[in-house]
Amino acid sequence: MSETPNYITPQGWQRLKDELYHLVHKERPEIVQVVNWAAGNGDRSENGDYLYGKRRMREIDRRIRFLTKRLEAAQVVDPETREASERVYFGATVDILRGDGSEQTVRIVGIDEIDTAQNKISWISPLARCLIKAAEGDEVVLNGPEGREVIEVLAVRYERID
Repeated sequence: MSETPNYITPQGWQRLKDELYHLVHKERPEIVQVVNWAAGNGDRSENGDYLYGKRRMREIDRRIRFLTKRLEAAQVVDPETREASERVYFGATVDILRGDGSEQTVRIVGIDEIDTAQNKISWISPLARCLIKAAEGDEVVLNGPEGREVIEVLAVRYERID
């Protein structure tokens, strides 16, 4: 059984890598020091520094494992270096005309890079799925919670996504 690929932009990959580095080389060693200090203070059952430190260390270790797996499975796709295309694929910046007449620009990014405030949508989101393989000028249908919406693809660009 194959898993879904973890497509990611170079900038998204770097952010995950930076977070992993910070956890491993800065935050975790600091927590280890606090836990060791607190453990030396006697009764651990009522020692808040010790209990909080151990809990935080488990959270950090869990996040480190998650980030390591995501980075190992990552398939970095750079929209800046891909061949220009009028079709929508991963990494595309797409100008669309929504069914209500409003224009919107969305960027199709990896699961770990979603940021709705910056209109970065996951390539597996319903909107991205209906846009994938559509070309400039095409109309696609989004079946969303509010019902059926016809969306027109106005422009497709492949540029750096920060």
